[in-house]
Amino acid sequence: MMMLDPVRIYATAIYIASMIIALFCAFYVHNKLLTLLAIILEFGALIWYSLSYIPFARSMVSKVMVSCFDTEF
Repeated sequence: MMMLDPVRIYATAIYIASMIIALFCAFYVHNKLLTLLAIILEFGALIWYSLSYIPFARSMVSKVMVSCFDTEF
């Protein structure tokens, strides 16, 4: 099963957990802010999971994010 590969296991776990949290917050807690945060986390995990299929995409995105948010000039 490709979702449980060692490269993708963390993104898969975060995606499934955030999906459950989003549904829980939407239907039981009725908190829009928590639901929105869970959906944003879910979307980020889905993007990170999708990047694992493109060779070197995760490392490239990681380097770009570090350089964009680096506070030293």
